[in-house]
This record gives sequence, C-alpha cells and structure tokens, in this order.
Amino acid sequence: MKSIYLVFTLIVGFILTSSNTKHEYYVSVTNIEYAKEQQSVQIISQIFIDDFETLIRERYDETITLAEDDEPEIVDEYMKRYLRDKLKITINGTTHSLNYIGKEYKDDITYCYLEIENIKNIKSIHVVNRILFDVLPDQQNIVRLKLLNKNKSFLLISDNDECVLNFN
Repeated sequence: MKSIYLVFTLIVGFILTSSNTKHEYYVSVTNIEYAKEQQSVQIISQIFIDDFETLIRERYDETITLAEDDEPEIVDEYMKRYLRDKLKITINGTTHSLNYIGKEYKDDITYCYLEIENIKNIKSIHVVNRILFDVLPDQQNIVRLKLLNKNKSFLLISDNDECVLNFN
C-alpha cells in the first residue's frame, strides 16, 4: 500500500512541476521585508512565466516570449510599468513608488525584484496587490510580510485585493 501511495505522489508531483503542463491554479507570491540596516523595504514578486507572458502579450506586445536568451530589452520596461501599476505600497500613510531592480527566471517562475528606499521606520504598511487580476479572473495573490519581527501572510483575490499591518 505504501508503494502505491509513493508512486501516486511521484506522478502527481511530476505533473505539477512539469513546465510542459499548464497549471490549473493561478497564484503569485509577493514577499515584502524590511532591511533596517539599509533602511529599505525589499520586495520579491514570484509570478508564473506563462501567466506573465499572457499578460504582456495582451497588454503590450503579442509577439513577446519570456525566458528566451534573446528576449527583447523592452520586456523589463513592460514588467516595471505593470508592477508599478498593480502593486501599491503605503508606509505610514505615504504611498511610495517602487524601484524596479530587475528580474530573473528560475524553473517556470519569474522573480521580480523591487525596492523602496529611505524608510527609517514602519508604523503601518498597506499593500494593494492586483497582479494578473486583469487577465486571470481566478488569480490569487499571496502577500508575505516580514517586518519588525512580525511575520504575516495574506491571501488576496480580486474582490479583496489589499491588506494592512500595523505596528502599534
């Protein structure tokens, strides 16, 4: 019985991790951490490459293919523009613009690196995350906050796309 369970688990695991298989769930993960020494909020958004490609094709250029060696430089501009439009962070009542650092591809995920500089202290943080809601109705966005010795995760959907964490 254990061997049947093991084989089943391996097959399911292979199907879920295979890059040739279209995934049936739509989720992104955005990690937000405060680096006190650098006085910056550091953000990493993880988005499935094929979902991000669908968005860029619909919104900007239908000929774009992501994660290719000869990917056009304009892709970074598209990603920067999109993330600044769909991810909003307000700290202590002030909305801050995101500094797009860059991106990299690992397996079938796009890792987008962003930063907010010159943050001396955090009393509250408000995050609005609308990534991919405009092209994927079933999209869910997980926001993980790791700030001032607090860890908190939120699951955001299109009807509830924001979260707040206070440090009082």
